[in-house]
Amino acid sequence: MSIQITDAARARMQDFVSRQPGAAGIRFGIKRSGCSGFGYTVALADAVGANDVVFDDHGLRLVIDRAALPLVDGTRIDFERNGLNASFVFSNPNATGECGCGSSFTVDAAG
Repeated sequence: MSIQITDAARARMQDFVSRQPGAAGIRFGIKRSGCSGFGYTVALADAVGANDVVFDDHGLRLVIDRAALPLVDGTRIDFERNGLNASFVFSNPNATGECGCGSSFTVDAAG
């Protein structure tokens, strides 16, 4: 199981963690959202729970709930700036569809 983080995304995440002393890392996951079923979440992780898997990527701790891992395994996380907008961009090989605005995705196995 793996998650790929680009240099730009890692730098952005490390900036978040550096501003919050005591953070356990970055929590990457999914939530039921949007018209396609799931949306990605990226937030500071307050703690690592018993159901979490932790990946170390060049000193960045990425925390993922074990139940979400099969749905995001192999995902590439990038961070892009377009004019005044900036956001994380996800390339998930498990996604079987996305909504028109790109904010949510479908995975057949999740059903």
